[in-house]
Amino acid sequence: MFGQGPKNRCGAVLTPEALADWLEKGGRGGVFFLHGEDEFRKEEATRALLDAHLEPSTRDFNFDSFRGAELQADRFASTLSTPPLLAEWRVVLVREAEALASSARLRAIVEEFLERTPPGLALILAATIPARSTARFYRDLEARTKSVAFAEIEATDVPGWLMQWAKTHQHAELDEAAARALAEAVGTDLGVLTREVEKLASYAGGREITEEHVRQAGIALQRQNRWAWFDMVGERRFRDAVAGLRTLLAQGETGVGLTIGLGTQLLRIGVALESGTAGLERVLPGNQRWLARRILGQARRWSPATLAAALQGLLRVDQLLKASTLTPEHLLEGWLLAQLVVEATEDKVA
Repeated sequence: MFGQGPKNRCGAVLTPEALADWLEKGGRGGVFFLHGEDEFRKEEATRALLDAHLEPSTRDFNFDSFRGAELQADRFASTLSTPPLLAEWRVVLVREAEALASSARLRAIVEEFLERTPPGLALILAATIPARSTARFYRDLEARTKSVAFAEIEATDVPGWLMQWAKTHQHAELDEAAARALAEAVGTDLGVLTREVEKLASYAGGREITEEHVRQAGIALQRQNRWAWFDMVGERRFRDAVAGLRTLLAQGETGVGLTIGLGTQLLRIGVALESGTAGLERVLPGNQRWLARRILGQARRWSPATLAAALQGLLRVDQLLKASTLTPEHLLEGWLLAQLVVEATEDKVA
């Protein structure tokens, strides 16, 4: 059906960042399986693939878009067999491609296409795989295509992702405090966040976007930023942290969530003490590497002994949160006050 083109054996599992890098280096063609719950980044990747393959002057002749539930087998097969017209590449896009899994005829067309992919054609299958699905069709696509997973972004990754997005798409500098404030105020909805950054870039008029711009734009900010609170602890500003704890809990933070966040902060400080910049950057996720300088600065305030004692105390807090009738505020405040006692002892010794 699809001629005798070269067999497709790419099977490349790519991160969203790796896909962007591959396109930047001139990578083109093949079958792309974009899947996951993050519709915003999935749609961004789709647009990037279209822009990379299609020339504006011949785009209308060389681009076909379908929705999986409306796809007719004969038309789909015919479209995949059509070569590019007056251009190097032709692109076929199927959104909601999860619908193909329920049609034996459509699955067979895709499977045959994977065996004999014609030159000059890029097929993009964008899907949201149903929860707990065990369909072999998805496993085959992941193994035999350029597969890119777009999981919902973690809250801790949002500020770094947002700073990079502002630089790339708005040619604007978004400072760390502003990125954190936006993430706290808006959450992980990247569509809403990027619209806010677009407005803020215009409001800042080419200057760096600061937390004050966020405030002046009328975005409702949390009274106590959780990341700023973790930094207070990292900087051993325990009195400030005690003052902010009640506000955090009133804003809906949980004792377990704060304890996990503190544990992550202290463990990263431990890596900085043990392995320096290179070791820290190795353990930080891509969207959080901008934190390295901040954590290294905090590490200078700790010794291995005080850090080990703090982590041991935090482990005890975690155990009590699960088994004790004491409130999260009481347990975490007690831990912070214990760090103050350690600090006072160190001052006396010095």
